[in-house]
Amino acid sequence: MSHTAHIPSHRKPRQRATKSALRAGVAGGVLSTIAVASAAGPAQAEPVTQTIEMPTITSGLSTTVAASAQATQQVALHLEAQAHELETQADEDAAAKSAAKKAKKAKDEAVREAEAKKKAEAAAKAEAEAKARAAERASRTSERTTLSAPSSSSGSSSGNSASASAPSSAPSSSSNATGSAASIVAFAKAQVGDAYVAGGTGPNAWDCSGLVQAAYRSVGIDLPRVSQAQSTAGTQVSLDALQPGDILYWGGAGSAYHVAIYVGGGEFVGAQNSSTGTVQRSMDYDRPTGAVRVL
Repeated sequence: MSHTAHIPSHRKPRQRATKSALRAGVAGGVLSTIAVASAAGPAQAEPVTQTIEMPTITSGLSTTVAASAQATQQVALHLEAQAHELETQADEDAAAKSAAKKAKKAKDEAVREAEAKKKAEAAAKAEAEAKARAAERASRTSERTTLSAPSSSSGSSSGNSASASAPSSAPSSSSNATGSAASIVAFAKAQVGDAYVAGGTGPNAWDCSGLVQAAYRSVGIDLPRVSQAQSTAGTQVSLDALQPGDILYWGGAGSAYHVAIYVGGGEFVGAQNSSTGTVQRSMDYDRPTGAVRVL
């Protein structure tokens, strides 16, 4: 037996001749029918007279459009209200800024006016004080000139008259000062009435050590600038043996807090404080601690 005898054949069976003839006849008949219809001419189509009615949708659409328009109008009104509110707020802010600017300007102007007034008052006061000091100095200068006038110019009677015209407040022992001591005393007395200013060294304002230093410098003697050093600048002397021109000090020697110049007659001249200025006072007014002699 052959090895391939059991495998069935896959070839299609041949169609029978009768089936083929039948199919050919059917096809021919169809074609003949089509040909006859074509020869008879096109058939007259019946016109369409039926109207097709489209569904109506405008009722729902109009409602939707109306709702949308109303919503749009509400949004527009809301936006308009917000815009108006923002505009109002902007106007209020601008008004507030303008008011603040005007208030600041008015305040600055008031401050400037107050400062100008204060300066004018201070200048007027300083001018009045300067005039008063100038008048007082002129008076003291006149008195010193009268006291120093030679008695021989008008005889003894004139001398007695000049002595009688001397102020009773002048210390009797001041006439004992001579030379440099007399110049120092005269310089110190000439500054009575000047203002006291911390750190002042003249010519119209002094502190205590500044006045003492300037008085000694007028006769060519340089002293230290501060009270502590001036209290040890010379020889320590007893308060019972003072001479005009000696330096009085308050506090310990080397640690003094105040100094003045002894002018004789139990009195001193010193730049005391901002309230009194430069004064001539009795030692009983403020008893010093000690004294030094430089001359």
